[in-house]
Amino acid sequence: MKKIIYKAGDRGHVDHGWLNAYHSFSFASYYDPLRVHFGLLRVLNDDTVASGMGFGMHPHDNMEIVTIPTKGMLEHKDNMGNSSVIKPGEVQIMSAGTGVMHSEFNPSKTEEVKLFQIWVFPKEKNIKPRYDQRMFDVKERKNKFQTVVSPEKSAHSLWVNQDVYFSLGNFDKNFSTQYSVKHKGNGAYIMVVEGNVEIEGEQLNRRDAIGISEVNDFKISAMSDTELLVIDVPMS
Repeated sequence: MKKIIYKAGDRGHVDHGWLNAYHSFSFASYYDPLRVHFGLLRVLNDDTVASGMGFGMHPHDNMEIVTIPTKGMLEHKDNMGNSSVIKPGEVQIMSAGTGVMHSEFNPSKTEEVKLFQIWVFPKEKNIKPRYDQRMFDVKERKNKFQTVVSPEKSAHSLWVNQDVYFSLGNFDKNFSTQYSVKHKGNGAYIMVVEGNVEIEGEQLNRRDAIGISEVNDFKISAMSDTELLVIDVPMS
């Protein structure tokens, strides 16, 4: 088993006033040669966008982009003709493929929006760009993991162009569970969204993370009411 600890306080941080962002991996002006990626997981940004602000139209290509809002609303528009608003409980995915232009904007006049935006390298390059979003019942992640993104075309999760699985779980204090890695050769990147947890002897707090590889399964024990995000991703 290999373990890498990512402490919340070691993340890159920028505060532009309208955007307060923490970068788990090297991004934009933040660069750390030890924090470039975990396997094929390339970006995990923890963003807060002020009311009435956002990102204007900008390009992406050959990247699988997952957005998970945790507070407020985020308006999405793109050159594929999609226009929608996502909110907590929903997950959005965009396959940038051959190239896409999109904007992300906080439509509220009073409330900030908080979100995770995550990029994963694609399995197949230069596919036709694609967009999808879905509402998930958060009750289905009570003391268990709910898979919200997977490489399997299913009515229960969003499809992604990579052998990666995104799962969310809400665990009661003192609850323990086992997580089994989905594919041989995958590792798991686990972020503590809220709470405190012990994973394989490592105690992690809010926004801390651990990357685990070369293992089939591992134990998770919640030390308080805890919310987790697991990204089960190919290591190469």
